[in-house]
Order: sequence, then C-alpha cells, then structure tokens
Amino acid sequence: MRTFSRQQRVADQLQKELAAVVRREFKDPRLGMVTFTAVEVAADYAHAKVFVSSLQGDEVLDRSLQALRDGAGFLRHHLGKRLTIHTLPQLHFLADHTVERALALSHLIDAAVASDEERHQP
Repeated sequence: MRTFSRQQRVADQLQKELAAVVRREFKDPRLGMVTFTAVEVAADYAHAKVFVSSLQGDEVLDRSLQALRDGAGFLRHHLGKRLTIHTLPQLHFLADHTVERALALSHLIDAAVASDEERHQP
C-alpha cells in the first residue's frame, strides 16, 4: 500500500476544495469551463502552483487564468474557511496544456492507424 506525504495530501485537498469554491462561490464572467489538473505545494507550504486546463481553447484559458489570478485573494479566503491547515499557501495559477497535447497526439495516432489500414486493404 502506497503512503502519501503530507505535502501531497494538502495538495490533493487544495485541488478538491478549490474546485468546489470556484464552482459554488466564484462568480467572475471571464471564467470559462476549466479543470484544475494538478496542484503542487512548496515544501514550506507558502506557495502552491495550480495547473489549469480548458478544452474551450487558449483564449478562454487565458481569460480564465486572469480571472483566477485577480480573484486569488477571494479564493484563498474561502479556502481558509474550508481547510484546517496552519499555513494556507499563496495560489499561483498556471496554464496546463497536457490535455490538449494528449488529444492532438491521439488524433495523430488515429490518423496513422487509418492510413496504415487503407494501405493494407486488398
């Protein structure tokens, strides 16, 4: 059985609670449909990198990141009400293009398989 460090548990809890706060309480019209893909908490718990992705495109992601950055104090305040940790980290929102790259790679693989099947049909 794998054990997780406190740092990882805090990161996972931050990700879960941040998603809940954004969904229920954060009302910024610039915010599109985003997903918090990962959270990395610094060893001293002073800072947390929050990775954000959106399938709605780069323009929506950029607008959403700006909304989240502008509302970081609001989000941190509401996280403080939900979490019982000694040090609540400063939130740093970063774009995560992993999902987009994975989709593009999947499309390339599908195209290669289809091309290969066409060449091998009698």
